[in-house]
Amino acid sequence: MTLQRLESELLALTPNEKAQAIQMLAQSLGNLWRGIEKTPGVCGGDACITGTRIPFGY
Repeated sequence: MTLQRLESELLALTPNEKAQAIQMLAQSLGNLWRGIEKTPGVCGGDACITGTRIPFGY
């Protein structure tokens, strides 16, 4: 499917269907972004990128 065809099909959806499509896309992208967490004993308990020892500064 081309992006142009996808665009026309998305525009034809009802508002509820569009919201569901957005939710599905957001969930599929959610796995790409790491969160921020504080873990006792890791980097002195400071905030780090989830699953790493890379500190996150404010």
